[in-house]
Amino acid sequence: MSALTLVIGTRNYSSWSLRPWLLLRHLGLPFEERLFELDSAEFASEVPKLSPSGRVPVLLHGGLRIWESLAICEHASELAGGRGWPQDAALRAQARAVATEMHAGFAALRAACPMNVRATGRRVAMTPPLQQDLRRIDAIWSSCRRDHGERGPFLFGGFSVADAMFAPVVLRIRSYGLPLSGLAGHYRDHMLADAHLSEWIRAAELETRVLPHEEAGAGA
Repeated sequence: MSALTLVIGTRNYSSWSLRPWLLLRHLGLPFEERLFELDSAEFASEVPKLSPSGRVPVLLHGGLRIWESLAICEHASELAGGRGWPQDAALRAQARAVATEMHAGFAALRAACPMNVRATGRRVAMTPPLQQDLRRIDAIWSSCRRDHGERGPFLFGGFSVADAMFAPVVLRIRSYGLPLSGLAGHYRDHMLADAHLSEWIRAAELETRVLPHEEAGAGA
């Protein structure tokens, strides 16, 4: 297999970079990591040379470039013999539905609670749209753990693309102290104890880059 290189942005803020990075770690696929600080001159000059969209993440695999998080996750799963998804076809369909719902939705949560791994103790106004997003997230996590808990500790038993897609949400809930019910809270706690996600958190805490909206106190 040709070498893999994953191009990512600042760990503290780049939720989309986290998703394929975490899946690659869980699948045990070796890859080189290239990090560019968001909103930096180097990012503006170098990332468009690597990514057709000019954004991160992008996976470089030989002459192939894949520049979208969910597409990277699909490619990584194929390289790992399909291990990014449940083996059972019905579970696989459900996991894909959950992953793509996260990919396309939850705009209120994204807007009100931007990912900031280093931040703790933040609070935001619980608006009706944000409350609706949280109820839906809680329902997904709770139902998956209730229905598939005997298969393993993640949403569909073993770690899958669905878990990778929700990893930044876990960190948002941690940073902003957002409420969860029992089963959903257990899932959050298990994800936060995950060795690979913990590695990302530790690396983010060592970063010094602060984006302008953080200097202005946005999201506090």
